[in-house]
Amino acid sequence: MKGFFCLDYEPEASVAPGEPVSFHAFNAGWHWDPGDESTRPEGGGHALAGPFEVRGARAGQTLVVRVDEVTPRGWGETFGDGERFEWQLDGGTWRMRTHAVPSAPFLGVIGMSPPDPGKHSTIPPRRWGGNIDCKLLVAGTTLYLPIPVDGALLMAGDCHGAQGDGEVSGTAIECPLERATLTLDVSDLELRMPIARTADAWIAFGFDEDLDAAASLATATMLDLMERELGVSRAEALALASVSVDLHVTQVVNVAKGVHAILRA
Repeated sequence: MKGFFCLDYEPEASVAPGEPVSFHAFNAGWHWDPGDESTRPEGGGHALAGPFEVRGARAGQTLVVRVDEVTPRGWGETFGDGERFEWQLDGGTWRMRTHAVPSAPFLGVIGMSPPDPGKHSTIPPRRWGGNIDCKLLVAGTTLYLPIPVDGALLMAGDCHGAQGDGEVSGTAIECPLERATLTLDVSDLELRMPIARTADAWIAFGFDEDLDAAASLATATMLDLMERELGVSRAEALALASVSVDLHVTQVVNVAKGVHAILRA
């Protein structure tokens, strides 16, 4: 497990476009079982698997990440004002005290290192992905990320058992990842920010320390997508977006805030 994004890491695996990778990971506290001693490196963030090299991928292209499987371990934890609350997975439901929420696991972090030397924090989401923390990126979703460096060098982890938009305490149900499988491919699609395709919607992301700027980026990225997919002008895309696109606050706790625009199919 690595606690940073860094171009100096040796690839954990090298795959051809269209091939899958599978991995496991500790939770956000670097725990596998409750009470385990954390092995988080000094100054490190999330426990990430990878990097995974995609042979032939080039900077400037787009990495296509199909989320095939996200299987959490049977426990997780959420913190509120420093107090810890432990959840147990009961079939398709997370239970804590008298509370129950549906299980909807996804990877909080899917992304690539910035193209600059040195170690980079896993906390803020960036144009190349990372700590996106969008609860819609469940199994069956395809995420599209601008590639910053040759080989892509994707890293992923930070399993969330369930999360609300905003992630207002700073933590979701932070659970160890028993197993995830991602299929990695490459496209020449041009993106200003990441997008995703779910079973019933297109999603466009925006990240910035200013929430208004993040919303503007998400909107502009969605308009790019609508122009391309619907074959309409920018003005027509904007008019359609104003009556059919929903802006959601992805999270407000990761330095760079996130907004995602949703266009239902």
